[in-house]
Amino acid sequence: MRRIYKIAKAELATLFYSPVAWFILVVFSFQVGMQFIDLIGEQAQANTLGYSWGFLTANLLGGMRGLFTVVQQYLYLYMPLLTMSLMSREYSSGSIKLLYASPVTSTHIILGKFLSMMLYGLVLMGVLFVMVLFGGCVIDNFGWGEALSGLLGLYLLLCAYAAIGLFVSSLTSYQVVAGIGTLVILAALNYLNQVGQSYEFVRDITYWLCISGRSGEMIAGLICSEDVIYFAVVVAMFLSLAILRLNSTRQYAPKSVTWGKYLGVIAGTCMIGYITSRPMMMCFYDATETKRMTLTPKSQEIMNQLEDGMTITTYVNYLDRNAYLGIPKMVNNDKQRFKQYLRFKPDIKMKYVYYYDTVTNNPWLMNRYPGKTIKEIAEEEAEKKGWNLKQLLTPEQIKKIIDLEPEGNVFVRLIERKNGQKAFLRLFNDVEIFPSEAEVGVTFKRFVMELPKVGFLTGHGEPSITGQLRRDYLLFAGEKTFRHSLLNQGFDTEEVSISGDSDIPSYINILVIADMSKPLTEEETVKLNKYIERGGNLLIAAGAGKQDIMNSIVEPLGVRLLPGTLVQRKVDILPNSMMVNPVPETVKELSYQYEFMWLTRKFKVNMKDAVGLDYTTDKGFVVRELLRTDSTGCWNELETRDFVNDTVVLNPAVGEIERMFPTALALSRMVGDREQRIMILGNASCISNDGVAGERGVPVANYPLVTGTFHWFSYGEAPLDVRRPGGPDDKIHLERPDMPYVKIAFMVVLPVMLLLWGIILMIRRKRN
Repeated sequence: MRRIYKIAKAELATLFYSPVAWFILVVFSFQVGMQFIDLIGEQAQANTLGYSWGFLTANLLGGMRGLFTVVQQYLYLYMPLLTMSLMSREYSSGSIKLLYASPVTSTHIILGKFLSMMLYGLVLMGVLFVMVLFGGCVIDNFGWGEALSGLLGLYLLLCAYAAIGLFVSSLTSYQVVAGIGTLVILAALNYLNQVGQSYEFVRDITYWLCISGRSGEMIAGLICSEDVIYFAVVVAMFLSLAILRLNSTRQYAPKSVTWGKYLGVIAGTCMIGYITSRPMMMCFYDATETKRMTLTPKSQEIMNQLEDGMTITTYVNYLDRNAYLGIPKMVNNDKQRFKQYLRFKPDIKMKYVYYYDTVTNNPWLMNRYPGKTIKEIAEEEAEKKGWNLKQLLTPEQIKKIIDLEPEGNVFVRLIERKNGQKAFLRLFNDVEIFPSEAEVGVTFKRFVMELPKVGFLTGHGEPSITGQLRRDYLLFAGEKTFRHSLLNQGFDTEEVSISGDSDIPSYINILVIADMSKPLTEEETVKLNKYIERGGNLLIAAGAGKQDIMNSIVEPLGVRLLPGTLVQRKVDILPNSMMVNPVPETVKELSYQYEFMWLTRKFKVNMKDAVGLDYTTDKGFVVRELLRTDSTGCWNELETRDFVNDTVVLNPAVGEIERMFPTALALSRMVGDREQRIMILGNASCISNDGVAGERGVPVANYPLVTGTFHWFSYGEAPLDVRRPGGPDDKIHLERPDMPYVKIAFMVVLPVMLLLWGIILMIRRKRN
C-alpha cells in the first residue's frame, strides 16, 4: 500500500505542477458556477416575486436541468485530458524502464496512478460541494441526503472514466491517441445498450454494460446496489486490463495466453454484472426527504401482501400503432417501468409474446390495404420494415393462447398469479401512454382485496355504459383506453336490471341511477328501497325535464329536484351551460380526489340543463352541499325552453329569483357499523361522454367529480391514493438583489482563487 501511495503522490505532484490540472479546475469551476448561478437565480427570482416552490434541492441539483444532471452530461470531456498522459508519458519519456527496474509491480503502478485520479476527482467534487454548502445555507430543510447521493454518483462516474482512460493510456505512447481512444471507448459504452437488443441474453449484458445515465438514479437521490456494483466492477475490469497490458510488456507470453486473460476478465465482468443485476440481488436506499424515489406507502403495503409469485405477460401486436414500445430492442427500457415493483417483489417474471392480428387502434393501416387478408397485410408490412414474420404468432396461434379481441388486439399486459387470479394492464390514449403508479397499484390491489362493484340501473332509458352516444357513460364507466375510467381505477362495472324477477345483486356496492325516461314500477321501487335500507351506496343524477320521474326516488331521502332549468348570464356560451363551483369545506372533507376542483378557482364543473336541488335534514341524513352556482347572475328559468334561439330574461313575477342553488348534494348516515353514502347530482350529462370533455374553450374539472365521488363511495380504497408529501425544502433566503454578489462569488472569486493557487505553486516550483 505504501508503494501505491508513493506512486500516487508523485503523480499528483507532476499533475499539479503542470498547467493542465489547474486549467481543468478553473474551467470546471467556471462552467458549473455558471449553471449554478442560473438555477439558483431562478429560485431567488421566484422568492422575490412571492412564489413558493417545493423540492428546491431537487430542482437545484437533480432535476431535469439540475446542476448534477448537467455536470453528468459533460464530465466525460475532462477525464481524457487528465488520463491521456498517465502511462503514455512514461512510455514516451522512457521512465517506464525505471519503474520496471524498481521494486514495484504492474499492480502497484496502475493502482497508484488510479489513486491519484481518485484524489484529483475529490478536488473536482470539492468544487461542487462548495455549491452544495451554499445551497444548504440559503435553503430551509435542505436535502442533504439527496445532495450527497448525487455527489457520490458523479464521483463514481468520474472514477469509471478515470479507469477507462488509464487503460487506454497504457496502450500507446502517444498522448493524443490515448485521449481520442478514451473518448471512443466512452462513446461505445454510452451506446452499448443498443447492441444485440434482439437477443435476450445478449441484451441483458450489453444493457448492463452501458454507462449512459448510470448515475442518474443516484443524482435523483436513490442509491441502488446495481449501480454501485456496476461502477465497482467496471473500474475493476479496466484496471485489470491495464495491469495485464503492463505485464505483457514486462514479460513475454504467447498471444493466445494474453488474449485469453483479456477475454477472461471481460467475461468475468459480464457474468458478475448479469448476476448482480437480477432483481433478487438488488437492494436500495432512498436518500430523498420524502422518499419520492420509491413506491408510496399504499403501494408498498399492497406489494407486501402479494405472497406468491406472479407473471406479467406483455402481448405485442406488430400491427398495433404502439408496437414499437414493446419490440425486442425496447424490452429492457420497458422493464425499467416495473423496476420499482421488482425491488419489492423480485420474483415477478416478465414475458413478451409477439404476434400479428387485426387491431382497433390502427385504422389507417387497414385502409392502406383494402381487400387484403390480415396475413397478406402482415407479409407486406414485414417486407417493408424488416420483420421476421416466422417469429410472430399468427392470429390462429395467439387465439389458442389467449383471446385478445375484447381488448382490441392492442398492446396489453396480462398479470397472472399462481392462484389463477388475472388482470389486464393497459396503455392509454393520453400523453403519458403508460399506466402510472395509481393504475398499476390498483391492479395489484385487485389480487389482495375485493374492490367495489358498481351497478348501473338499466331498463328505463338510462345512459348506456357500453354506448358511444354523447349522453352515454362509456367514457367514465368502462372505456379501456381512458386512464381515469372506473375500469382502470379498480372498479368492476355492469348494468343491473330490476324488472321482473331480477333484483339488485348482493355484491353490488354502488348503484348508479341516471337520467331515467320512465319511472320505476311499484315492484321496482320496493327492490330499490331494500337496497337503500341495507346501506348500499347510491349515485342519483338527473337534469331538466326529468324532475317528475326522479323526484319519486330522491324525495324519500329529503331532496327535491326543482322545476325549471338553471341559467347563468354569460357572453361566450349558452345560458343553460352552467359553470358551478365546488364547496371547499365539503371537497376537503369527502375526498382528496376533488382537489383539482378547488386548488384553483379557474376550474369549475360544467353542467348543461342542470336543475337546482332543495333539501331537508329530517330524513336521518347528514347533508352537505358539494356544488353550487354563483350567488349572482344565476336563477331558475321557468319560461324559456329554447336556449339557442331565445333570450333568457329574469322574471320575478313567475318566481324566478336570482340566488345561489346547490347542484350536488352528499348524503350520509350510519347503517349498522357502516356509513351509507349517497350523491345526488342535479345534472346527468356532466358525467356523460360529452360532459366529461366540458365546454370548448372553458377550463372545467368534470372528471374529478367522478373520481372524487367514487373514491368517497369506496371509502378510499379506489382510486389508489398515491399522493406524496410536499418537499419541506420550500423556502430560500435569497432574493434577486442578492444575485450579483452570488454571481461574483462563484463565477469570479472561486475560479480566480483556483487560478492564483495554481500560479503560486508553479512559481514556487520554478524557484526551487
